[in-house]
Amino acid sequence: MTEGWAGSGHPGQGACVWTPGTRNTMNLLREVLFKQQFGNQPRVPAPYYRRKTYLCYQLKQRNDLTLDRGCFRNKKQRHAEIRFIDKINSLDLNPSQSYKIICYITWSPCPNCANELVNFITRNNHLKLEIFASRLYFHWIKSFKMGLQDLQNAGISVAVMTHTEFEDCWEQFVDNQSRPFQSWDKLEQYSASIRRRLQRILTAPI
Repeated sequence: MTEGWAGSGHPGQGACVWTPGTRNTMNLLREVLFKQQFGNQPRVPAPYYRRKTYLCYQLKQRNDLTLDRGCFRNKKQRHAEIRFIDKINSLDLNPSQSYKIICYITWSPCPNCANELVNFITRNNHLKLEIFASRLYFHWIKSFKMGLQDLQNAGISVAVMTHTEFEDCWEQFVDNQSRPFQSWDKLEQYSASIRRRLQRILTAPI
């Protein structure tokens, strides 16, 4: 049986969910969309476009078996993080089992979404959540800094995407036509700079 993607809509429109037995590459992120939206450059390279929030997740059992995968983007009045929470809640996971969820997200969560994620994990102590962000959203504003600290204090791992995470995201969520991930210019340099900024936020008194 072949594993693959099933869902509705095109990349970036609605949800795309990993299910066994089918393959529909139309529901994978397009290469250009991935590089535009997950790119960690401090400024948008030409031609200019709007950077939006995309969230790609993998739900794993303790033995590292992947149970579910999917991707969401912000929709009107409903951020990608909230749609992700709704999806995991709908799976009705066994509370006696332990699960790990890895999220790759283009922008770090806003304060409201950070609060929702904290509440979600607090209610579901059988879940371990790891968030890897490509970029930090309004990282100079106090409420956004506090939201990141609240995530960490709730036991949610908050980190910055490196080459390793970008490559995994490319392999798992992009219609890559079996091509290997090709790093863009200064990816690691930008990642290191963002990591230092995040570390300062997570360790500084606010």
